[in-house]
Amino acid sequence: MAPSLFSPIPLGGLTLPNRIIVSPMCQYSAEAGVANDWHLMHLGSLALGGAGLLMLEATAVEPRGRITPGCLGLYDDATEQALARVMTALRRWGTTPAIGIQIAHAGRKASAQIPWHGGRALGADAGAWTTMAPSALPFGPDWPVPEALDAAGLERVKAHFVATAERALRLGFDVVELHGAHGYLLHEFLSPLSNHRTDSYGGSRERRQRFPLEVAAAVRAICPRDRVLGIRVSAIDWSDAGLSLDDTIAFVHELKALGVDYVCASSGGIASGIHIPVKPGYQVPFAARIKAVTGIATRAIGMIVDPHLAQSIIADGHADMVALARGFLDDPRWGWHAAEALGAQIPYPPQYERSQPKLWPGHAFRGSAGNG
Repeated sequence: MAPSLFSPIPLGGLTLPNRIIVSPMCQYSAEAGVANDWHLMHLGSLALGGAGLLMLEATAVEPRGRITPGCLGLYDDATEQALARVMTALRRWGTTPAIGIQIAHAGRKASAQIPWHGGRALGADAGAWTTMAPSALPFGPDWPVPEALDAAGLERVKAHFVATAERALRLGFDVVELHGAHGYLLHEFLSPLSNHRTDSYGGSRERRQRFPLEVAAAVRAICPRDRVLGIRVSAIDWSDAGLSLDDTIAFVHELKALGVDYVCASSGGIASGIHIPVKPGYQVPFAARIKAVTGIATRAIGMIVDPHLAQSIIADGHADMVALARGFLDDPRWGWHAAEALGAQIPYPPQYERSQPKLWPGHAFRGSAGNG
């Protein structure tokens, strides 16, 4: 019998051949939101690595929703046409059967430098733009005060999420994932650290959930049942005054009732200066608790690098899927090597079949890292 990590999983109207997901990873390399050859190279490599699902990076629903000037977008014909080129190549040459996109709005964390240029808020001389948030509260001490969204602004942002989801469906993405984590706009509404509103979108847990739930409902309404709708959440804020796991579980109950198919359980990102105790599998308990209480399909993330850890997460019922980000950057063939380590069989591209262990004696001499 195949290891649990390599067993199929039904997800909405889709069945993935295994439980390995390439996590969304910002590349900060787009030009005015437009995908280019970097995205073709980067995603093309990852589409050969044995995962059941490849997720594209956080993709902005409007220009003001980009984290940085280099962030990917899907909000006009130019950005859609560029991603169409990428999708055509992935479908023709990739072996990953399902492709998804994470759609996002950065909220008060938008208008930032790309990380290797410092990652701080952009200055006016560097093309900064006005950011927006639930409340006029900056992300950190050196960040600008965002514009608090009014009723018209909320409707406009919701419409942008729907329009981007429609473009994604037109491009043939199998999965649309809402980014409700890491301190970006939907998470900003959920967290009491960033949402100080006194209207019907702030205050109680139920009111803080209202706008993200409206967005989820609007996207689900235009997303056919044979396409998967998921969401990434920050399960906790790592602050006693912030979002709790009970808050997130209450939110997930509502999401499930709306027809959301899965939850990817991350954490943190809502404010600067918060310490997170990172170690292998440190976020798995969030996915496990959400799965146990709500019954929704969950995806675990966070330093899941060892295939045996990934296997145990699935086999022990802590999550239904695992996602790797930097693990796949370090080893784009992680799925192949996990299959080898766990005694599973996985299809290779025909051009690379002669590198399979059964055909290539050299695999035994790759070294302990297994990446050679």
